[in-house]
Amino acid sequence: MNAIEIKNLVKTYKGGVKALKGVDLCVAQGDFFALLGANGAGKTTLIGILTGLVNKTGGQVKIFGNDIDVDFEGAKKSIGVVPQEFNFHMFERVQDIVVNQAGYFGIDDSIAVRDSEGILKRVGLWEKRRAIARTLSGGMKRRLMIARGLIHHPRMLILDEPTAGVDVELRHGMWEYLRHINAQGTTILLTTHYLEEVEQMCRNCAIIKEGEIVLLDNVRHLLTRMPQDTYRVTLKERISLEKAQAFNAVKVDDHTLDIEIKKREELNEVILRLAQSGFVITDFHPKGNRLEKLFLEIVSK
Repeated sequence: MNAIEIKNLVKTYKGGVKALKGVDLCVAQGDFFALLGANGAGKTTLIGILTGLVNKTGGQVKIFGNDIDVDFEGAKKSIGVVPQEFNFHMFERVQDIVVNQAGYFGIDDSIAVRDSEGILKRVGLWEKRRAIARTLSGGMKRRLMIARGLIHHPRMLILDEPTAGVDVELRHGMWEYLRHINAQGTTILLTTHYLEEVEQMCRNCAIIKEGEIVLLDNVRHLLTRMPQDTYRVTLKERISLEKAQAFNAVKVDDHTLDIEIKKREELNEVILRLAQSGFVITDFHPKGNRLEKLFLEIVSK
């Protein structure tokens, strides 16, 4: 069974603005799927329709086999939503926010309290369970949103920019947790502007542009379409412009080069040549990521 089946989905807003123009999309059960697109491309509208916040104009949407026009309540119970904006009561206690959310799905308080303990421990908020939500850091509020979205044990979690404004260390911690729940069987639909998240975590992705799906593919396959990558190399020694050109590199400053590499074998060759020339590499990392380059190439057309 697919987690999401969308056929010919159309949304036209008042004034004639067509946000979705016949979208077809399937997300397999258990997938970690990314929906990418520039602002205004239609991502928010599509998610709004899946979660019942936006009424579609036409087409069919099924969530785990439940047609939202026939059994929206059945479909809704399968979904946990983590929106981009904080939308919980800032003056409630952390555990109360999670437990109260369970009540919307008919879960008894005693069960919700029991289950909230496990979820809050997994997201690192158990020690803050009695804290007022407004006192939490931005990262902790993000984790609270995830805990709230998971309290009714949904089969699918929809994450809209879940790590926006979160520091790098915390973001990597959230990646680890999301991988864990996906491995346990939870389908995840992710929208993000951090394309390294997609490259690190997602198996499949779609790019939406002006209300239409313009690309749908496996992430690993997509990366092969952009085999060339730029690496930033920092050297202990000073390097001249002539020497940089000998390595087909762009000189950033006296100690830093940008080198374009097409294949992994070429990367090893460049490192070896630098070492043979007497240079000591003190830092070496990709300047960007290939998926980001592909995304920009598609949306700019």
